[in-house]
Amino acid sequence: MAATPSTMLPLGTKAPGFELPIVTGGTLDLEAYIKYSKGVVIAFICNHCPYVKHINRRLVEISNIYINKGIPFIAISSNDADSYPEDGPTAMKVHAKEMGYSFPYVYDETQEVAKAYQAACTPDFYFFDRNRLLIYRGQFDSTRPKMDLPATGQDLINAIERYLSGKEIRQEQVPSIGCNIKWKPGNEPNYFL
Repeated sequence: MAATPSTMLPLGTKAPGFELPIVTGGTLDLEAYIKYSKGVVIAFICNHCPYVKHINRRLVEISNIYINKGIPFIAISSNDADSYPEDGPTAMKVHAKEMGYSFPYVYDETQEVAKAYQAACTPDFYFFDRNRLLIYRGQFDSTRPKMDLPATGQDLINAIERYLSGKEIRQEQVPSIGCNIKWKPGNEPNYFL
């Protein structure tokens, strides 16, 4: 399993808009979906990555807590489904049901949304405030699949809790580490250069 770090999109970046199909049905328009929210967490994930599998159950628990506090979560898979069919919409729909996702799981077939967010790995987390400005990006927590430690989500929780209580979020943030996004041949982004 290749360990790829996040690119760490600059803090203060406005959330790029998108409209993507939800694997359980319908379409998600980011702006409409988060219009009245206090903020939003966007996670680039997939089904097969061991780094995502390691955090998945805890991600569901945390999302359920904060969705009820006005912070919606959105999960995006941008992997090439031709080469990785287990990360395509059909398998995503089954996976979302099995995991009990209470947040929309959307598919970025063109990979343009991943490029707009400069996503590099799965999982890759972005937390935007009520003005859609990036205030946290990076790791879910410091655990990794082979550490034999349970995922806590502590880094993401700290950022959300500080934001909800009106405190400043630390500017020193740790990149996520995970499997690289599986780019379509010839579609690799130039931000890795």
